[in-house]
Amino acid sequence: MSIGPVMADLQGLELQAEEREMLQHPAVGGVILFSRNYESAEQVHQLADDIHRLRQPPLLIAVDQEGGRVQRFRDGFFRLPPVGRLGTIYQKDHQQALRLAREAGWLMASEILSVGVDLSFAPVLDLDLGVSTVIGDRAFHRKPEVVTELALAYQRGMHQAGMASVGKHFPGHGGVVADSHHSLPEDERSLADLQMKDLIPFERLMHNGLNGIMAAHVLYPQIDSQPAGFSKRWLTGVLRQMLGFQGVIFSDDLSMGGAEWAGDHPQRAHMALQAGCDMVLVCNQPEQAARVIESLSDYNDPAAHLRLARMHGAAFPDRNTLTACQRWQSATALLEQCEPERWLDMDLE
Repeated sequence: MSIGPVMADLQGLELQAEEREMLQHPAVGGVILFSRNYESAEQVHQLADDIHRLRQPPLLIAVDQEGGRVQRFRDGFFRLPPVGRLGTIYQKDHQQALRLAREAGWLMASEILSVGVDLSFAPVLDLDLGVSTVIGDRAFHRKPEVVTELALAYQRGMHQAGMASVGKHFPGHGGVVADSHHSLPEDERSLADLQMKDLIPFERLMHNGLNGIMAAHVLYPQIDSQPAGFSKRWLTGVLRQMLGFQGVIFSDDLSMGGAEWAGDHPQRAHMALQAGCDMVLVCNQPEQAARVIESLSDYNDPAAHLRLARMHGAAFPDRNTLTACQRWQSATALLEQCEPERWLDMDLE
């Protein structure tokens, strides 16, 4: 069985009978975990093992583990600083910030891999242009050159741990006020303007090993009449053909407000896939996920199957072995010094 085009979610701490059946549907290719799916490292490792044993090749398992406001696995995991903190440090000490970024990427990835989860949707490549509260310190910095340097270091750490990287939110969510979780933001800038700013980190990382990209639910009316995540102009024309990206393209969650304009959930999924996505996410609405899965029963994209198969995480030591290793101990000690503040949680479920 190949890896299907749908990434769905689960309701609790363990697989239910109906979820086991759903995950064996050929249209399903992955599972995204949220805080409601996490109680402890041991519990989530068992859950990941149960998911991976369901079929071959195993389903992809993903999570949003950025740090700061967006960290699904908390108790028992190192509390990662928001990457915007690394941008602040960069302004005073470039080399220290780059070291912190590399170790943050490695630590995040190694902890996730140690419980059997394949990937975290990271790094964030948006710019903190001072207008988007939903991005804010989830972005490394306001300047594309600084975001690029820090994100490259962060990605290097992820790759050293054995995790694929997924940059988000293409082509950039930092220039809009509206939150795409609730409505469809519009960015009035031209493609030339975006090429001079927001697109720089994406382009540079994709030529340095970026494995995947998540598309934004943002409309850029000067470029196309459809939001980026549903736009063939953006995903096939700009991303694949102009920029030469060969990795996986993920949609953002099709249950978000920014996706509602595209119709019902099956219509949203078909439009995103036709535009160029390899995998679509459907979260927090199990009935709608079931409709999407059934609507894609006959869907087949061999090229997407091959790209998705490369996203599985490397085999990694268990958590006890990880926390006993020298790099984990030095990385946690280093990162504990860079963020003295407590962060508000942003558990977008």
